[in-house]
Amino acid sequence: MSGGNWWENVKTPCFVVDEEKLIHNLEILKGVMDRTGCKILLAQKAFSMFYAYPLIRRYLCGTTASGLYEARLGHEYFGKETHVYSPAYREDEFDELLTYVDDIVFNSPAQVDKFGKKAKDCGKSIGLRLNPLCSTQEGHAIYDPCAPGSRLGTTLENFNPKIMSMLDGLHFHTLCEQDSDALEQTVEAVETQFGPWLSMVKWINLGGGHHITRPGYDIRRLERIIKHLQDTYQAEVYLEPGEAVVLNAGYLVSSVLEILENDMQLAILDTSAACHMPDVLEMPYRPPVMGSGAPKEKPFTYRFGGPTCLAGDVIGDYSFDQPLMEGSRVVFEDMALYTMVKTNTFNGMPLPDIVWRDKDGNLKTVKTFGYEDFKGRLS
Repeated sequence: MSGGNWWENVKTPCFVVDEEKLIHNLEILKGVMDRTGCKILLAQKAFSMFYAYPLIRRYLCGTTASGLYEARLGHEYFGKETHVYSPAYREDEFDELLTYVDDIVFNSPAQVDKFGKKAKDCGKSIGLRLNPLCSTQEGHAIYDPCAPGSRLGTTLENFNPKIMSMLDGLHFHTLCEQDSDALEQTVEAVETQFGPWLSMVKWINLGGGHHITRPGYDIRRLERIIKHLQDTYQAEVYLEPGEAVVLNAGYLVSSVLEILENDMQLAILDTSAACHMPDVLEMPYRPPVMGSGAPKEKPFTYRFGGPTCLAGDVIGDYSFDQPLMEGSRVVFEDMALYTMVKTNTFNGMPLPDIVWRDKDGNLKTVKTFGYEDFKGRLS
């Protein structure tokens, strides 16, 4: 990777979010809203870089949160609609939560019984998350809300029609990085099991996992599904994607610290899978790297590893046209989603800076981290 490229002009490691690519995604999402009348929310669990919220709020209708702190962040920095869902709410947080949110989704009829009246008395819209027991994904059981034994959502067996008088909406989320054919299958399962109650609510939330901005995604099918639900049940439809908002709009720029050899070439980076992109180990998956190929596809193959003491802190094997050396830049792509929100300081590892790349290519460091950020988490 030669000099003169923007990634040579940043301190590593750092996350870089590209404004132009973010706008590209937002325009696609806004097009879906314009053509169908649905509402799309940013799922902050995937991306919470609030520096970008003033831009995103020009396109989307609000945010969705997984708990108190995300709800507060969305309320304070995004505005518009603030929604929240949690598998169970804490009594000592619930009153504060009510000051930030407009819409609260409960996980079970028991949670509705416990908190629903208080929420309604405060003028909040409330809903129930459903579990249609319809798994449509393969290979990522950790991200399958419909896996056997899942705690997420209410199954038909555990559904209590008596709470319908309390509910404004119904919610389901079963997808992970999937196309609209999986949504269509899920909607059919929801209608089969919960159809009698869908016409009794004001809104239906289709959750996240919709890879709407991915090239080749069947947007027309998605819009047909949305219109079907609107026309059949006279309900407002919400979607709350996370990845789709920032898909391919971010990078993690790293530098090679040393090249070793042990049966193969090993490149130690200043970036850690365990600390800076834990999904690499959790999914697991092999993140794309700019200018690289599959192992042995190009002349020079390296196994990338982090600088922590964890033996398994390995990012993957990549090949290049030219040999890497100490100081070479390595640019991981599609690094806006589920990265900054998951970073940690294991081993005292410094957190990457956060950098904004505007439409004109200008780079602005919007957040730096240091020793105090590590120390502040401890006692």
